[in-house]
This record gives sequence, C-alpha cells and structure tokens, in this order.
Amino acid sequence: MENSSLNITHTSDKFSLHFFGEFTLFIVSKYKKQIDKLDFSKAKEVFLDLEGLVFLDTAAALFINSLLNELDSKNIHVSVLCTNKDILGTLELVKNQKRTSEHIPHEKNNNSFYELGFALYSQYIGLRSFMSFLGILFLSFGSYLKSVKNIRYKEIAFEINESTVKAIGIISLTSFLLGLVVAYQSAFQLKIYGANIFIVDMLGISMLRELSPLITAIIIAGRSGSAFTAQIGAMKITQELDAMRTMGFDPYLFLVLPRIIALMLTMSILIFISDIMGVIGGMVVANLDLHISTELFLDRFSEVVAVKHFYIGIAKGPFFAFLIASIGIYRGLVVKDDTQSIGFNTTKSVVESIFAVIVCDAIFSIAFTSLGI
Repeated sequence: MENSSLNITHTSDKFSLHFFGEFTLFIVSKYKKQIDKLDFSKAKEVFLDLEGLVFLDTAAALFINSLLNELDSKNIHVSVLCTNKDILGTLELVKNQKRTSEHIPHEKNNNSFYELGFALYSQYIGLRSFMSFLGILFLSFGSYLKSVKNIRYKEIAFEINESTVKAIGIISLTSFLLGLVVAYQSAFQLKIYGANIFIVDMLGISMLRELSPLITAIIIAGRSGSAFTAQIGAMKITQELDAMRTMGFDPYLFLVLPRIIALMLTMSILIFISDIMGVIGGMVVANLDLHISTELFLDRFSEVVAVKHFYIGIAKGPFFAFLIASIGIYRGLVVKDDTQSIGFNTTKSVVESIFAVIVCDAIFSIAFTSLGI
C-alpha cells in the first residue's frame, strides 16, 4: 500500500477527489474521515478520479458505491473517471451484488398456533430425549448386575459422603424448624377446643407420612440435584466426557450410576433423620405451649401413630432419590458448550426435580389411600 493517497481539490461548487495507489479495507476509515470533513451543501458537481488507482478491493468498492449513493441523494452530479477494467469490474460486481441483496424478506411474526405447536413439539423432543437417557441408564445398570467387579464402590462411597453425610445438618435443622412451626400453628387451634393431646396424632402422621419425605426430597433436589447438573455440565464443556469415551470409559458407569445408586441407598436414612428431628421439634412446642410432658407425648405417639406411616415415608425415599438424581444428571448431559447453559439447566433441574417429586408423592397418596393403607 505504498504511495496510497487521496488528494482533494475544490472550488465554490465543484469537488475533485483523486485516489492514488492501492485502495483497500485498511485505509477506508482514513479516507472516510477526510471526506466527512467536506461540506457538500453548496456543491453541484463532484469528480471521482480513479485513474491513479492500481488496486481496489471489495471493501473500498463498497465505500465508493455508498459515497455515490449519498451524493446522488443530495442531487449532486457525480462523474467517475476510470479506464481500468479491473477496477470498473470490481465496482460493478459490488454494485450488482448489493442490488440483489437489497430486498431481504423480513421474518414473519408467528401466530399463536405456531407458537403453541412449537412449544408442544419442543416438549415432545425433550421427553423423548429423557426417555432415551433412561433407556441407556437401565442398560448400564444391567451391566452393573452382571459382575460385582463392575460396581464402583469408591465412587459410590464418595457420593454418599457428598450427597448424604454433608446434607444431614441442613436437613436436621430444616426438619426441626418445620416440626416446630407445624406444631405451633396447630397448638393455637387445638387449645381453643381443649384438644391439646391430639397434637401428637396430627404431628406424628403428617411428619412421618408426608412432610419429612417431601421436605427432605426438596432439600436434596436443591442441594445434590443442582450439584449433579453443574458437575456433569462442567465436565461436558471441558470435554472430559469426550476424553473418557476416547479412553474407553463409559461415563454412565463411572459418573452417572454411582451418583444415582448413592442417593437411592441413603435417601431413606435422611428421611429417618428428618422424622426424628421433626417429631422433636413438635415435642418441644407441645411441652412449652400445651404443657404435654415428654413421657405423655411419647406414650401417646406409640399408641396412635401406626408403624405403617413410618414405613410409607421411608419407602418413598428411593423413588424420590431416583427422580432427583436422574433429572439432575440428564440436565448436566444436555448442557451446551457455554457457561450460560450450565446456569439454565441447573435451574431447570431443580424445578423439574421438585415438580417430579410432588407429582410422585401425589401418586403415592392416591394409591395408598385407595388401598386403605
């Protein structure tokens, strides 16, 4: 681009722009600043002298064509002086190409039926993808059962510590406060009718059968389910999953199943701890507010609260755990190659896990009630 220059001469109503050397993308901005300083308001004619150009690229040709259109819109006569066929060909090529792409059809606004159909189709695709994930999951679980050597004991033990042992504190505190609040609100109503002792019936059945399994599942969904999504999603973004497959390791055997098995084995233990802490919270309120002694509370508890309520709550644990772990891991596997997708899928995993747990609990309630259990 040696000897590239733009000389500008003008009289009262005429401008002459003389281009020399090579006119390329790299000096378009320089020439534009020079031309923008010119006042064409009183000009009647402009000469573009391109005889001194030895090379013109498409970016510079676009600039010249835009300048021609701008001057033409101001009713200024423009004369282009050029005999170089290559430069004229480049100008004509850019002008024709721009002309063919001037009328780009705008995207039409989709109507409500299209939006509804697209939403339903997206849900169908998501459901089919999740069912495919479950199919691979069950097939991988079958290989676990073929040989004891396939079971990853160390990984399962690690996940038990991460998902269960470290969650005991928050579950204990939350369940204790839940039992405290439920008993306190109930005590206010029971005192009106002098039915203080019935707080044991209400608290025992509600905590053992419904509240403890549900609150434990919600906490685990927010704590462990989101962690599963973030961990698997980060591994996918950093291509660790691809590296594992390249080295012959199945991610389902090394990452997915240990997490699901660990949570299914220990969810019932967490529910049991939640039962204890919830009942203790209710016992504290019964003692302080209703003046029911600990001995009387426990005697009444053993009389009126059937052991079946305890077993029903404990039996829900593995089902809730499977839903939480599988949804969390599935959301991690569908993460795209950007960090924003991790946050999006982590949020969706928590919401979908809690929704699935509530639906599952409702199904259990309907089934057990219909069976008279």
